[in-house]
Amino acid sequence: MFAFLASLFGCDLRMLDLKPGVSTATEVKSAMGQPTFEWKAPDGGVTWEFPRGPSGSVTYLVDLRPDGVLKEIRQVLKEEYFAKIQPGLSKDEVRKLIGKPAETMTFPLKKEEVWSWKFEQGSGQYWHFHVHFDLGGKVVTATRNRVEEP
Repeated sequence: MFAFLASLFGCDLRMLDLKPGVSTATEVKSAMGQPTFEWKAPDGGVTWEFPRGPSGSVTYLVDLRPDGVLKEIRQVLKEEYFAKIQPGLSKDEVRKLIGKPAETMTFPLKKEEVWSWKFEQGSGQYWHFHVHFDLGGKVVTATRNRVEEP
């Protein structure tokens, strides 16, 4: 069981001590470090972003209730979140779904900007998920490709 949890959280083993409905914002920061970004929720709570990288295959979004108590920890670099990326979404909406990209590239001739995340699919198979934006900052499409190991 411990091996499974260690593989799930990788180097974030201190996260195992965090309990939804019990752990405080201070305890979350103690276990996970400083978030790279914060969004205010309509209910007064917040969501914190914790990408693990620089080109890590894990990004956690941590939801806190308005009283500063942990509501949920989500690893968002996976299919259920990628499926929510649809044409017309803004850059901000994409970031709120799957966090900060590991890499961004602009292609002037194609008139697009591409954000990329590395993620693990299956046991040890790494892929890149790419979101293509038009120059107005709206999603045009999403693509993926397998990371070829040398």
